[in-house]
Amino acid sequence: MKKIYLNLKRFDIPKSFGGISKLEKNETFGSYVTEGIEKMNLSLPVTIYFQESNLLPALSVNDKVRIGCQSVHYEDVSVGGNFGAFTTFRTAKAMKGIGVTDTIIGHCEERKHLTHLLSLGGNGGDINKVLNEEIKRAQEAGLEVLYCIGEKAEEQDHKYDVLRHQLEVGLNGVDISKVTIAYEPVWAIGPGKVPPGREYIEDIARFIKSVVNIPVVYGGGLKMENAEMIASIPEVDGGLIALTKFGADFGFTLVDFEEIVKTYEKGLKK
Repeated sequence: MKKIYLNLKRFDIPKSFGGISKLEKNETFGSYVTEGIEKMNLSLPVTIYFQESNLLPALSVNDKVRIGCQSVHYEDVSVGGNFGAFTTFRTAKAMKGIGVTDTIIGHCEERKHLTHLLSLGGNGGDINKVLNEEIKRAQEAGLEVLYCIGEKAEEQDHKYDVLRHQLEVGLNGVDISKVTIAYEPVWAIGPGKVPPGREYIEDIARFIKSVVNIPVVYGGGLKMENAEMIASIPEVDGGLIALTKFGADFGFTLVDFEEIVKTYEKGLKK
């Protein structure tokens, strides 16, 4: 089944504070988005990844959509073990305890953050091992995982090795039946970047499924310009949406989100 994912990053911050939300109180953002999507006549399932401040409002009105958090800590509580000494950390069981069903792990922004932290010690390290622990904690708590992988510009000449490593290390010892892969062409994400075409995405999706045969969605930004093209690739099982408007008026709106999803649905029928 094809699926749509929505990663709202920090879109809850009001414009007056430097964010993109037109709402002046960010605690209303979760219910605003969830209620809006529930009212849409969409044929595809939608999973939304919220920030912590919006999870409870979103969960209180959720019916048609799945609600996820943005990653989890690599450790958690356990019976007879750590009872909750996790100040500042978002654990998987804490998220499960409030009703969250999903989590997104390994997004390029999280990878950048972890790379920076590991570099501070001077020794570097393999962030995929950290992400692997996060996935395991998520699964132990009963959360479905969207695992993001992708190559940077300087890694394109050996992209298959990079992607294989991210898959093999990140999914080591994991129940892959409860994981979906989101492919992010990191080299193409950002203002002024040229996104990959159909042949490139198709090739990558085939490669990923040759390594691990599980659903693969396009994580480089499903938008109006590429929705029908992405829908036309049999090996791609959906898409991840973040911003819906680009250029001077960049941001996220429910109207644009609905139009993107319905354009994608239209492409599936061709």
